[in-house]
Amino acid sequence: MSREQVLSVDGLMAMLADCADVWDTPDRSGDPVDILDHGLQVAAVLAERHPHDEELQVAGLVHDIGHHLVPGDEAQHGEHAAAAVAGLLGPRVARLVALHIPAKRYLAATDAEHATGLSPESTRTLALQGGPMTPEEQAAFEANPDFLAAVALRHADDAGKVVGLRVAGLAHWRPRVAQVAADYAGTSARR
Repeated sequence: MSREQVLSVDGLMAMLADCADVWDTPDRSGDPVDILDHGLQVAAVLAERHPHDEELQVAGLVHDIGHHLVPGDEAQHGEHAAAAVAGLLGPRVARLVALHIPAKRYLAATDAEHATGLSPESTRTLALQGGPMTPEEQAAFEANPDFLAAVALRHADDAGKVVGLRVAGLAHWRPRVAQVAADYAGTSARR
């Protein structure tokens, strides 16, 4: 498992910039946009649908950096990304990042329309990630306090794979990332 931790906003922004022309699969057979473009699209969708939840938006921006940190680890890329950003962006952002894979498994089990609308790459990786959730797993997932936000992230994840879609670039997101990091630093300093 990757032990890389991002310790500064500058470091995170540099890592995200490094995700340009890096793909979810080493042979580029997966999703049609690179990791940076995908994260920017997901964050834009979340900003539109959830304008008051900056942590969710930032989670969308960073959710797939695990593909960059540990190429080829489809099953655990969410965990790798969550571990990398937890110390900078806080536990909720990390939790949402980690939950984007269980949310896909949940929706595959509970929403037939969603399951049939998955991209070919998401369909392929679903099996590697445990397949659709069992009823017991669904109940446990629904009990998570971030259940609805995780499902929102997953829907945005599925929508953020459009080749050539113009969305705000990385510089647009820096102040929001910095604010989420500052909010977490202030909260953790008061403990």
